[in-house]
Amino acid sequence: MELLSSSKKRILFIGGNYYPEPTGIGKYNGEMIDQLANFGYQCTVITSFPYYPYWQVQKPYAKYSYWFKHEKKSVHPSDDNCIDIYRCPQYVPTRPTGLRRMLLDFSFCCTSLVTIFKLIFSKKFDYVFTVVPGFPAGILGVFYKRIKGGKFIYHIQDLQIDAANDLNIIKSKFIVRVLLKMEKYLLKNADIVSSISQGMIKKIKNKYNREVILFPNWVDTNDFYPITDAENQKKAFGFKVTDKVILYSGAIGEKQGLEIIIEIAPYFKGNTDLKFVICGSGPYKDKLQQAALSKGCDNIIFLPIQPVDKLNLFLNMADAHLVLQKQNAADLVMPSKLTTIFSVGGVAIVSASTGSTLHDILVAHKLGFPIEPDCKESLLKAVTSFLQSDVEVFKVNAREYAETHLSVDKIIPNYLRHLQ
Repeated sequence: MELLSSSKKRILFIGGNYYPEPTGIGKYNGEMIDQLANFGYQCTVITSFPYYPYWQVQKPYAKYSYWFKHEKKSVHPSDDNCIDIYRCPQYVPTRPTGLRRMLLDFSFCCTSLVTIFKLIFSKKFDYVFTVVPGFPAGILGVFYKRIKGGKFIYHIQDLQIDAANDLNIIKSKFIVRVLLKMEKYLLKNADIVSSISQGMIKKIKNKYNREVILFPNWVDTNDFYPITDAENQKKAFGFKVTDKVILYSGAIGEKQGLEIIIEIAPYFKGNTDLKFVICGSGPYKDKLQQAALSKGCDNIIFLPIQPVDKLNLFLNMADAHLVLQKQNAADLVMPSKLTTIFSVGGVAIVSASTGSTLHDILVAHKLGFPIEPDCKESLLKAVTSFLQSDVEVFKVNAREYAETHLSVDKIIPNYLRHLQ
């Protein structure tokens, strides 16, 4: 599967989120490195211990998480091209705030520097790859490039500082200015900058006037696919076959704006078959559960994160999927969960401001119901329309879009052409 010549290129990836985190950026980072190893790259990873989305280090890593750990990961048993993984300790807040998230990112940056120093004395890496969030890892990428050379690749999954500023997660304007100057420095020193959507590319170009490559999030369409008896799967997760399940599955944090589900749920109490399901983990889950309880929303059900081997069945079980974000985040973040929703042929109700890239894609390809972020009336209208509509065309379109535009087998090889 090699795209390059027989002399293997070496890649150093630096990022606090990585395999085996089940969701979010860690999931994508892990899959990306696996793909690069499959294509013949020799990959080394500097990361931390898996904590997301639980905000505590997970077993069996918890007992090792206070010191450095080296491990190897084989992508295929018959392949001797193993991934070298260096795990570094970092501060993980149980209740993340803007300041605590900054401390997490910078603590990883500091401890990773120890491993960077060790690797400086080994054979040079051809590429140093970092992903935002967390953007301070880019400092290490620039540092390695200055000392040893190689190309520095800076991939932006989330305009982290802009989102934190707009959502008032970081309240100090001075700190925001300092962080934006750091971001400008990293973008100036990167050889390749990429991002996940045309909307985010436009924003980066407008801010820093430089070339940005499209590298969208992907899905393995062989792992996530429609099943024929989706309704019967509901019983396996505690629902009746006749239930209409509207599912939110993912991180439960501030920028998702999940409070709006609690605001609209009482309007549908007369429909006893309609269930709003919130599945996931995060710092705001307890707060959300208390709010639902205080409003007597017995049509809202909370579930824990589902095992990876059951995820395809779980997503197929839902009749519709909620992909929610607050207004200030909706134009900055392309929700990664949409890739798997489309791949299973799911019907999506998505926060997407009119005129945004995401809104345009949903409308042009007839993929679901776009709603205005933070708008209760818009969500009410979308749920009502879903209940009254024949949504088969959305399901077919979603799967076709995933196969055509989101398949990992197409996205990764296309991106690798920029590395040559």
